[in-house]
Amino acid sequence: MSGTFLGMPGNFPENAAKAVQDSQLRYNLRKATHTIRGKRANVVGELPDWTELRAAGKAIKDETLRHLDRYLIQLEEAVTRAGGHVHWARDAAEANRIVADLVKATGESEVVKVKSMATQEIELNEALAEQGITAYETDLAELIVQLGDDFPSHILVPAIHRNRAEIREIFLDKMPETPPGLTDEPAALAEAARLHLRERFLRSKVAISGANFMVAETGTLVVLESEGNGRMCLTLPETLISVVGIEKLVPAWRDLEVFLQLLPRSSTGERMNPYTSMWTGAVEGQDFHLVLLDNGRTGVLADEVGRQALRCIRCSACLNVCPVYERAGGHAYGSVYPGPIGAILTPQLRGMSSDLDASLPYASSLCGACYEVCPVAIDIPEVLVHLRGKAPHNPAERAGMRVAGWILDDSVRLGKAQRLATRFRKLVPKRLPGPLSAWTDTRDLPDIPEESFRDWWERHERP
Repeated sequence: MSGTFLGMPGNFPENAAKAVQDSQLRYNLRKATHTIRGKRANVVGELPDWTELRAAGKAIKDETLRHLDRYLIQLEEAVTRAGGHVHWARDAAEANRIVADLVKATGESEVVKVKSMATQEIELNEALAEQGITAYETDLAELIVQLGDDFPSHILVPAIHRNRAEIREIFLDKMPETPPGLTDEPAALAEAARLHLRERFLRSKVAISGANFMVAETGTLVVLESEGNGRMCLTLPETLISVVGIEKLVPAWRDLEVFLQLLPRSSTGERMNPYTSMWTGAVEGQDFHLVLLDNGRTGVLADEVGRQALRCIRCSACLNVCPVYERAGGHAYGSVYPGPIGAILTPQLRGMSSDLDASLPYASSLCGACYEVCPVAIDIPEVLVHLRGKAPHNPAERAGMRVAGWILDDSVRLGKAQRLATRFRKLVPKRLPGPLSAWTDTRDLPDIPEESFRDWWERHERP
């Protein structure tokens, strides 16, 4: 995974400050997230056992992560028995090399792709382009992003930051076969994309996908999508290459019952996913390759608090309720994983050495809305606080925290500090000086009362 999106330097506060100045972006985000949020609430409210389903999803993912080594071997054996080929990739460079070599072995120079966050994470399209291979996105939103030389800004709806008029202009500019009289009606835009993609589906001999789930018991891969493009990619080409993060496993076939209820309701607000494709190994003579991607995941697994981020099923429910994401948008996060889940996943996968990654755990108000809607009960606020403790801090801030901890750790010291503060309260500035000034850039220090609660209690209530 690269450091940041091209043209996205700096840290999250700087990126967000620029984004909130774009009124059209804020309108697009607010309208889309509120629509999805409302649909999700309606269909989740229909299920009397939603709480039990959520607990079951959490338990299944935790069981998988505890025994991930065993389940991965079981998956490899099952896929191999079914005629597939399994490849292991430690990082992005190795995964990209494996995929490029597999494509070149077919003699093809074009591939079609199903929407896949794992391949975006490793920047597969760019790596293939360096090898003379062109990758064509077939998901409508991903196609919009690709044609617009843009970056995805949402897990479920990568082009959420675009409105219909902007999409129409992109199609007219980048798709030669688009009729000049194209309107910005959704049906017309979808038909223009369908005509553009049809030829690619029919002529492409190689497809690349991700997977929402992998079943260790049977070696089955599962892709959920809403447009049918995934079904075309998965069935028509002669060679199928799937790049999947190692955390996407579930132990048994019966576990899908839980996740095929949790995911569509949490992501698109639908009771059932429109297209759910499953395949096991080489199907109908197709050459199938599975690339299992680590790319930092085993490091995340080693963190007892942070590992719960690997439960994520990429539903994007946390983005749609997050007040920070709604105003700043996905690009401010500088990663393929935006929003609350990106704020805890990206710093763990990439490390926190860059200014951007070190700032991501602070891209939250800690309101807890993300935890409330997460279908696998990831306690995102807990992980955010945990990662804030790991982030690099200014020496003056660390010294101040040590002094505060020393005072708060003892009631006598705290009482003396409070009395001292009340005595000199008129000398306390509204803003902190020097390296601590960031604390008061957007807020004043609270007024210090004339008397502490502790002293008031002594005078009025203590027997």
